Amino acid sequence: MGLEEQRDVDTDVYQPAEDSYLLADAACERLADADETDRVLEVGTGSGYVASRIDAETPARVVAADLNPHAVRQAREEGLEVVRADLVATFADDAFDAVVFNPPYLPTDPDNEWDDWMERALSGGEDGRAVIDPFLESVGRVVAPDGAVYVLVSSLTGVDEVVEEAGEHGFSAVAVTDESFPFETLTVLKLVR
Repeated sequence: MGLEEQRDVDTDVYQPAEDSYLLADAACERLADADETDRVLEVGTGSGYVASRIDAETPARVVAADLNPHAVRQAREEGLEVVRADLVATFADDAFDAVVFNPPYLPTDPDNEWDDWMERALSGGEDGRAVIDPFLESVGRVVAPDGAVYVLVSSLTGVDEVVEEAGEHGFSAVAVTDESFPFETLTVLKLVR
């Protein structure tokens, strides 16, 4: 990979951080008993870190998706099956046994422009749920009836509000793990119908 390509990867793609590690650990632990016919979708794959971990540590077939073309390229370079997609719009009904998502969740001043891919990867709008709410509205269509959704939520976003929104779309939620940091607590929720 040339220096110019590396610079693009570093500046245009969300790279693994504490939230990525927490979500990957939780998903891999809970999907360890999957079999090779199970299909897992990671929405908003960014660098492909979470999808790569699930692919390496479970027998499930993993598909990664991201709207960011730079992220699609980087995840593909990691050897993942990747689709450029806006959330779950391009996928068939009941296509996945599990869906994993580390959404943009940082509350952002509404006057800020969304002028680059990294801002899109981080900004959750004014309340931090500008991407989470549409995801919760649409994910039920692509997850199999007995499947599960694993979504990372920050205390800055409001875990209770996300649980309530999930309930409005037919999901019950349970926190499977969390980790506290100086300015927030990150929680991985498991959503089932």
